[in-house]
Amino acid sequence: MDNKLSTNGSPNGEIRIGFFICHCGVNISTIVNVAEVRDYVATLPHVVVSKDYKFMCSDPGQEIIINAVKTNKLNRVVVAACSPLMHEGTFRGACEKAGINKFLFQMANIREHCSWVHDDKIRATEKAKALAHAAVKRVSFHVPMTVKKAKVNPDTLIVGGGISGIQAALDIADSGNNVYLVEREPSIGGKMALFDKTFPTLDCSACILTPKMVSVGHRDTIKLYTWSEVVAVSGFLGNFKVTIKKKARYVDTDKCTGCGQCWSHCPATRFPSKRQVFFGDKLINEKR
Repeated sequence: MDNKLSTNGSPNGEIRIGFFICHCGVNISTIVNVAEVRDYVATLPHVVVSKDYKFMCSDPGQEIIINAVKTNKLNRVVVAACSPLMHEGTFRGACEKAGINKFLFQMANIREHCSWVHDDKIRATEKAKALAHAAVKRVSFHVPMTVKKAKVNPDTLIVGGGISGIQAALDIADSGNNVYLVEREPSIGGKMALFDKTFPTLDCSACILTPKMVSVGHRDTIKLYTWSEVVAVSGFLGNFKVTIKKKARYVDTDKCTGCGQCWSHCPATRFPSKRQVFFGDKLINEKR
């Protein structure tokens, strides 16, 4: 497969990768044979430089990367170290200082994914080699990218009107953002409304929940959809489009006061039904 890409950040399309592996003090080097991994990666295609250092994330470690990029005209960088969550931003910054697009960087996690979860040094080293090889292979297909700004819709959809959904809706509304709270049951409250007391204080659950339920109804920034369900979600992060199905209520909710007088005129209540009830050892049929 030809990896000579015209958009790879190099004028002649040649891929030149620098590989750097970190000892992470003793976190990695105790279980992984760092030198063996370093020498193995040096034999892989397109790898021009392969080095190791005790703390690659430190300022001297970053200088090693920057100097290697400039000296060897590298256009790709791979670092085998800890979690990208921790130091991917650090190494991307080093790449930018060296003049490489930060998206031409790839990180292999050989600490959390290797040294910290193994005790067999030989097998851990082989796994570290595989992770490093995969990172080197992957970075050869990277292309330069630029960060763009896009408009984001700050409105929030919360699915489920239990105590968690209610509290989340109130917190977001307090921050000044609009909230759409969708509950599939006729009323919000969820399972907490069925409890007598709450753990661990044994406070009355209704005493805690009811004021929050009322507060949801009073907030102009909370749009409440009860007896409704989310049926479709499309779009992307920051710009989602959601389709909500509102079930038929047969009642004008804007006019309803909850008095219950309509129940006596509801066709569903005109026909008596029977249910079986036990009184001691006797089973009787009761009309309702």
